[in-house]
Amino acid sequence: MRVALFSTKPYDQTSFQAANAARRHELVFFEPHLNLSTAALAAGFPAICPFVNDQLDRPVLEALARQGTRLIALRSAGFNHVDLIAARDLRLTVARVPAYSPHAVAEHTVALMLSLNRKIHRAYARVREGNFALEGLLGFDLNGRTVGIIGTGKIGAVVARIMNGFGCRLLAYDPSPDEACRGLGVRYTSLTDLYEQSHIITLHCPLTPKTHHLIDATALERMRSGVMLINTGRGALIDTQAVIAALKSGKIGALGLDVYEEEADLFFEDLSNRVIQDDFFSRLLTFPNVLITGHQGFFTQEAMARIAETTLRNLSDFEQGRALINEVRAEQVLR
Repeated sequence: MRVALFSTKPYDQTSFQAANAARRHELVFFEPHLNLSTAALAAGFPAICPFVNDQLDRPVLEALARQGTRLIALRSAGFNHVDLIAARDLRLTVARVPAYSPHAVAEHTVALMLSLNRKIHRAYARVREGNFALEGLLGFDLNGRTVGIIGTGKIGAVVARIMNGFGCRLLAYDPSPDEACRGLGVRYTSLTDLYEQSHIITLHCPLTPKTHHLIDATALERMRSGVMLINTGRGALIDTQAVIAALKSGKIGALGLDVYEEEADLFFEDLSNRVIQDDFFSRLLTFPNVLITGHQGFFTQEAMARIAETTLRNLSDFEQGRALINEVRAEQVLR
Protein backbone atom coordinates (compact mmCIF):
# COMPACT_ATOMS: atom_id res chain seq x y z
CA MET A 1 0.00 0.00 0.00
CA ARG A 2 1.27 3.49 -0.83
CA VAL A 3 1.58 5.56 2.34
CA ALA A 4 2.51 9.21 2.97
CA LEU A 5 4.15 9.69 6.36
CA PHE A 6 4.12 13.26 7.68
CA SER A 7 6.25 14.99 10.35
CA THR A 8 9.00 12.44 9.91
CA LYS A 9 12.52 12.50 11.29
CA PRO A 10 15.47 10.21 10.50
CA TYR A 11 14.56 7.96 13.43
CA ASP A 12 11.06 7.47 11.97
CA GLN A 13 12.54 6.34 8.68
CA THR A 14 14.88 3.93 10.43
CA SER A 15 12.17 2.25 12.50
CA PHE A 16 9.57 2.09 9.71
CA GLN A 17 11.96 0.82 7.06
CA ALA A 18 13.12 -1.94 9.41
CA ALA A 19 9.55 -2.97 10.23
CA ASN A 20 8.52 -2.76 6.56
CA ALA A 21 11.17 -5.16 5.28
CA ALA A 22 8.76 -8.11 5.43
CA ARG A 23 5.60 -6.18 4.46
CA ARG A 24 6.79 -4.16 1.48
CA HIS A 25 4.45 -1.20 1.70
CA GLU A 26 5.53 1.80 -0.36
CA LEU A 27 6.51 4.34 2.28
CA VAL A 28 7.11 7.97 1.33
CA PHE A 29 8.47 10.17 4.10
CA PHE A 30 7.61 13.87 4.32
CA GLU A 31 9.27 16.16 6.85
CA PRO A 32 6.59 18.90 6.93
CA HIS A 33 3.66 18.79 9.32
CA LEU A 34 0.32 17.88 7.81
CA ASN A 35 -2.01 20.86 7.52
CA LEU A 36 -4.21 22.42 4.87
CA SER A 37 -1.24 23.89 2.99
CA THR A 38 0.68 20.58 2.87
CA ALA A 39 -2.24 18.20 2.31
CA ALA A 40 -1.54 18.31 -1.43
CA LEU A 41 1.56 16.20 -0.77
CA ALA A 42 -0.78 13.27 -0.05
CA ALA A 43 -2.44 13.37 -3.48
CA GLY A 44 -2.72 9.84 -4.83
CA PHE A 45 -1.90 8.15 -1.53
CA PRO A 46 -4.66 5.80 -0.31
CA ALA A 47 -3.21 6.03 3.21
CA ILE A 48 -1.47 8.69 5.24
CA CYS A 49 0.43 8.33 8.50
CA PRO A 50 0.38 11.49 10.66
CA PHE A 51 1.94 12.19 14.06
CA VAL A 52 0.61 13.87 17.20
CA ASN A 53 1.00 17.51 16.14
CA ASP A 54 -0.34 17.13 12.62
CA GLN A 55 -3.61 18.89 11.82
CA LEU A 56 -6.54 16.63 10.99
CA ASP A 57 -9.55 18.90 11.21
CA ARG A 58 -12.47 18.84 8.78
CA PRO A 59 -10.91 21.04 6.04
CA VAL A 60 -7.75 18.90 5.98
CA LEU A 61 -9.73 15.66 5.99
CA GLU A 62 -11.93 16.95 3.17
CA ALA A 63 -8.83 17.75 1.12
CA LEU A 64 -7.39 14.30 1.79
CA ALA A 65 -10.64 12.57 0.86
CA ARG A 66 -10.88 14.50 -2.41
CA GLN A 67 -7.38 13.34 -3.29
CA GLY A 68 -8.18 9.66 -2.74
CA THR A 69 -7.05 8.99 0.82
CA ARG A 70 -9.09 6.29 2.54
CA LEU A 71 -7.07 5.45 5.68
CA ILE A 72 -5.64 7.68 8.41
CA ALA A 73 -3.04 5.45 10.08
CA LEU A 74 -2.00 7.33 13.21
CA ARG A 75 1.37 6.42 14.63
CA SER A 76 0.30 7.46 18.10
CA ALA A 77 -2.07 6.36 20.83
CA GLY A 78 -3.73 9.77 21.13
CA PHE A 79 -6.31 10.80 18.56
CA ASN A 80 -7.54 14.13 19.96
CA HIS A 81 -6.06 15.91 16.90
CA VAL A 82 -8.47 14.09 14.56
CA ASP A 83 -11.98 15.30 13.82
CA LEU A 84 -13.59 11.87 14.08
CA ILE A 85 -17.04 13.14 13.14
CA ALA A 86 -15.64 14.60 9.91
CA ALA A 87 -13.75 11.36 9.26
CA ARG A 88 -16.99 9.40 9.66
CA ASP A 89 -18.88 11.76 7.36
CA LEU A 90 -16.15 11.47 4.72
CA ARG A 91 -15.91 7.66 5.11
CA LEU A 92 -12.30 7.85 6.17
CA THR A 93 -11.08 5.01 8.37
CA VAL A 94 -8.94 6.03 11.35
CA ALA A 95 -6.62 3.59 13.14
CA ARG A 96 -4.12 4.17 15.92
CA VAL A 97 -1.39 2.50 17.97
CA PRO A 98 -3.18 1.98 21.29
CA ALA A 99 -0.21 0.57 23.21
CA TYR A 100 3.39 0.85 22.06
CA SER A 101 5.30 0.78 25.34
CA PRO A 102 3.52 1.92 28.48
CA HIS A 103 6.82 1.34 30.27
CA ALA A 104 8.53 4.03 28.18
CA VAL A 105 6.14 6.81 29.21
CA ALA A 106 5.76 5.54 32.78
CA GLU A 107 9.51 5.40 33.33
CA HIS A 108 9.91 8.91 31.90
CA THR A 109 7.18 10.07 34.28
CA VAL A 110 9.11 8.72 37.25
CA ALA A 111 12.34 10.20 35.89
CA LEU A 112 10.71 13.63 35.99
CA MET A 113 9.53 13.03 39.56
CA LEU A 114 12.98 11.96 40.75
CA SER A 115 14.78 14.76 38.91
CA LEU A 116 12.48 17.44 40.32
CA ASN A 117 12.53 16.06 43.83
CA ARG A 118 16.30 15.69 44.08
CA LYS A 119 16.99 18.74 41.84
CA ILE A 120 19.10 16.63 39.47
CA HIS A 121 18.79 19.15 36.63
CA ARG A 122 20.07 21.95 38.85
CA ALA A 123 22.81 19.84 40.43
CA TYR A 124 24.08 18.79 37.01
CA ALA A 125 24.47 22.41 35.91
CA ARG A 126 26.14 23.40 39.18
CA VAL A 127 28.74 20.63 39.16
CA ARG A 128 29.73 21.42 35.58
CA GLU A 129 30.53 24.94 36.81
CA GLY A 130 32.52 23.64 39.78
CA ASN A 131 29.78 24.49 42.30
CA PHE A 132 29.36 21.65 44.79
CA ALA A 133 27.21 23.51 47.33
CA LEU A 134 24.05 21.71 48.46
CA GLU A 135 21.93 24.74 49.34
CA GLY A 136 18.68 24.68 47.41
CA LEU A 137 18.93 21.00 46.52
CA LEU A 138 17.01 19.55 49.45
CA GLY A 139 14.53 16.83 48.46
CA PHE A 140 12.26 14.42 50.33
CA ASP A 141 11.87 10.66 50.68
CA LEU A 142 9.35 9.23 48.26
CA ASN A 143 8.71 6.41 50.70
CA GLY A 144 5.49 7.12 52.57
CA ARG A 145 4.40 9.99 50.31
CA THR A 146 0.99 10.02 48.65
CA VAL A 147 0.93 9.85 44.86
CA GLY A 148 -2.29 10.64 43.00
CA ILE A 149 -2.63 9.01 39.58
CA ILE A 150 -5.30 10.42 37.27
CA GLY A 151 -5.99 7.71 34.71
CA THR A 152 -4.97 4.11 35.36
CA GLY A 153 -4.90 2.74 31.85
CA LYS A 154 -1.79 0.93 30.63
CA ILE A 155 0.60 3.80 31.43
CA GLY A 156 -0.98 4.84 34.71
CA ALA A 157 -1.00 1.22 35.89
CA VAL A 158 2.75 0.91 35.24
CA VAL A 159 3.35 4.16 37.13
CA ALA A 160 1.37 2.69 40.03
CA ARG A 161 3.55 -0.43 40.08
CA ILE A 162 6.76 1.62 40.03
CA MET A 163 5.63 4.01 42.77
CA ASN A 164 4.41 1.07 44.85
CA GLY A 165 8.00 -0.14 44.74
CA PHE A 166 9.10 3.16 46.28
CA GLY A 167 6.72 2.56 49.16
CA CYS A 168 4.29 5.31 48.24
CA ARG A 169 0.65 5.51 49.25
CA LEU A 170 -1.34 5.40 46.01
CA LEU A 171 -4.58 7.20 45.20
CA ALA A 172 -6.22 7.11 41.79
CA TYR A 173 -9.10 8.53 39.83
CA ASP A 174 -10.50 6.70 36.82
CA PRO A 175 -14.10 6.10 35.71
CA SER A 176 -13.05 2.49 34.98
CA PRO A 177 -10.95 1.27 37.93
CA ASP A 178 -8.25 -1.31 37.24
CA GLU A 179 -8.44 -4.41 39.41
CA ALA A 180 -4.71 -5.06 39.12
CA CYS A 181 -4.10 -1.59 40.53
CA ARG A 182 -6.50 -2.31 43.37
CA GLY A 183 -4.48 -5.44 44.05
CA LEU A 184 -1.41 -3.24 44.58
CA GLY A 185 -3.29 -1.27 47.21
CA VAL A 186 -4.32 1.63 44.99
CA ARG A 187 -7.36 3.37 46.46
CA TYR A 188 -9.76 4.85 43.94
CA THR A 189 -11.30 8.09 45.08
CA SER A 190 -12.79 11.36 43.86
CA LEU A 191 -10.72 14.02 42.14
CA THR A 192 -11.30 16.37 45.07
CA ASP A 193 -10.01 13.81 47.56
CA LEU A 194 -7.02 13.05 45.34
CA TYR A 195 -6.18 16.74 44.99
CA GLU A 196 -6.39 17.35 48.72
CA GLN A 197 -4.26 14.40 49.83
CA SER A 198 -1.58 13.92 47.16
CA HIS A 199 1.98 15.16 47.49
CA ILE A 200 2.55 14.23 43.82
CA ILE A 201 -0.11 14.24 41.09
CA THR A 202 0.56 12.64 37.72
CA LEU A 203 -1.71 12.78 34.65
CA HIS A 204 -2.32 9.76 32.41
CA CYS A 205 -5.83 10.32 31.07
CA PRO A 206 -6.82 10.97 27.45
CA LEU A 207 -7.59 14.46 26.22
CA THR A 208 -11.32 14.78 25.61
CA PRO A 209 -13.76 17.70 25.90
CA LYS A 210 -14.36 16.58 29.49
CA THR A 211 -10.67 16.53 30.43
CA HIS A 212 -9.61 19.70 28.59
CA HIS A 213 -7.99 21.94 31.23
CA LEU A 214 -8.77 19.37 33.89
CA ILE A 215 -6.08 21.09 35.95
CA ASP A 216 -7.41 24.62 36.14
CA ALA A 217 -7.43 27.30 38.83
CA THR A 218 -10.24 25.55 40.73
CA ALA A 219 -8.44 22.20 40.76
CA LEU A 220 -5.16 23.83 41.80
CA GLU A 221 -6.86 25.62 44.69
CA ARG A 222 -7.91 22.24 46.10
CA MET A 223 -4.37 20.84 46.04
CA ARG A 224 -1.86 20.74 48.87
CA SER A 225 0.54 23.65 49.05
CA GLY A 226 3.83 22.65 47.40
CA VAL A 227 2.33 19.81 45.33
CA MET A 228 4.42 18.26 42.56
CA LEU A 229 2.49 18.08 39.29
CA ILE A 230 3.58 15.85 36.39
CA ASN A 231 2.04 15.73 32.92
CA THR A 232 3.22 13.19 30.35
CA GLY A 233 -0.27 12.77 28.87
CA ARG A 234 -1.53 15.60 26.69
CA GLY A 235 -0.65 19.27 27.04
CA ALA A 236 -4.17 20.65 27.15
CA LEU A 237 -5.00 18.64 30.26
CA ILE A 238 -3.40 21.63 32.02
CA ASP A 239 -4.41 25.29 31.90
CA THR A 240 -0.98 26.85 31.44
CA GLN A 241 -1.93 30.29 32.71
CA ALA A 242 -3.42 28.83 35.89
CA VAL A 243 -0.32 26.71 36.45
CA ILE A 244 1.98 29.72 36.06
CA ALA A 245 -0.05 31.59 38.67
CA ALA A 246 0.19 28.57 40.99
CA LEU A 247 3.96 28.41 40.52
CA LYS A 248 4.28 32.10 41.39
CA SER A 249 2.19 31.68 44.55
CA GLY A 250 3.99 28.52 45.68
CA LYS A 251 0.90 26.32 45.42
CA ILE A 252 2.85 24.19 42.95
CA GLY A 253 6.20 23.20 44.42
CA ALA A 254 7.48 21.44 41.29
CA LEU A 255 6.21 20.98 37.75
CA GLY A 256 7.32 18.34 35.26
CA LEU A 257 6.05 18.46 31.68
CA ASP A 258 6.73 16.28 28.69
CA VAL A 259 3.78 17.82 26.82
CA TYR A 260 2.51 21.37 26.36
CA GLU A 261 -0.83 22.60 25.07
CA GLU A 262 0.74 24.76 22.34
CA GLU A 263 3.61 22.39 21.58
CA ALA A 264 2.84 22.01 17.87
CA ASP A 265 5.00 25.03 17.00
CA LEU A 266 7.82 24.01 19.32
CA PHE A 267 8.42 20.34 19.94
CA PHE A 268 10.39 17.96 17.70
CA GLU A 269 12.30 20.87 16.13
CA ASP A 270 15.66 22.52 16.80
CA LEU A 271 14.81 26.12 17.70
CA SER A 272 18.07 26.86 19.51
CA ASN A 273 18.95 29.69 17.14
CA ARG A 274 15.54 31.35 17.31
CA VAL A 275 13.63 33.44 19.80
CA ILE A 276 10.71 31.45 21.16
CA GLN A 277 7.57 33.45 20.50
CA ASP A 278 5.33 31.64 23.00
CA ASP A 279 5.34 33.92 26.06
CA PHE A 280 3.69 31.36 28.36
CA PHE A 281 6.25 28.69 27.49
CA SER A 282 9.09 31.17 27.95
CA ARG A 283 7.67 32.10 31.36
CA LEU A 284 7.65 28.45 32.41
CA LEU A 285 11.33 28.18 31.56
CA THR A 286 12.19 30.91 34.09
CA PHE A 287 11.12 28.83 37.12
CA PRO A 288 13.88 26.80 38.79
CA ASN A 289 11.34 24.20 39.93
CA VAL A 290 10.05 23.45 36.43
CA LEU A 291 11.49 20.68 34.25
CA ILE A 292 10.29 20.38 30.65
CA THR A 293 11.19 17.74 28.09
CA GLY A 294 10.05 17.90 24.46
CA HIS A 295 7.51 15.06 24.20
CA GLN A 296 10.17 12.37 24.47
CA GLY A 297 8.39 10.07 26.92
CA PHE A 298 7.59 7.58 24.17
CA PHE A 299 11.10 7.69 22.71
CA THR A 300 12.71 4.32 23.41
CA GLN A 301 14.02 1.68 21.02
CA GLU A 302 11.27 -0.71 22.02
CA ALA A 303 8.49 1.83 21.63
CA MET A 304 9.66 3.02 18.21
CA ALA A 305 9.79 -0.56 16.93
CA ARG A 306 6.32 -1.30 18.31
CA ILE A 307 4.85 1.90 16.83
CA ALA A 308 6.17 1.04 13.38
CA GLU A 309 5.08 -2.60 13.58
CA THR A 310 1.54 -1.82 14.78
CA THR A 311 1.07 0.98 12.25
CA LEU A 312 2.15 -1.25 9.38
CA ARG A 313 -0.07 -4.07 10.62
CA ASN A 314 -3.00 -1.64 10.59
CA LEU A 315 -2.14 -0.76 6.99
CA SER A 316 -1.93 -4.42 5.97
CA ASP A 317 -5.22 -5.30 7.67
CA PHE A 318 -6.98 -2.43 5.93
CA GLU A 319 -5.45 -3.25 2.55
CA GLN A 320 -6.43 -6.91 2.80
CA GLY A 321 -9.94 -6.28 4.12
CA ARG A 322 -9.35 -7.79 7.55
CA ALA A 323 -10.97 -6.52 10.74
CA LEU A 324 -9.15 -3.41 11.92
CA ILE A 325 -8.83 -4.00 15.65
CA ASN A 326 -7.22 -0.61 16.28
CA GLU A 327 -9.85 1.42 14.47
CA VAL A 328 -11.13 4.56 16.22
CA ARG A 329 -14.72 5.62 15.51
CA ALA A 330 -16.60 8.73 16.52
CA GLU A 331 -19.31 6.52 18.03
CA GLN A 332 -16.81 4.89 20.37
CA VAL A 333 -15.56 8.21 21.70
CA LEU A 334 -18.79 10.21 21.86
CA ARG A 335 -21.14 7.64 23.37
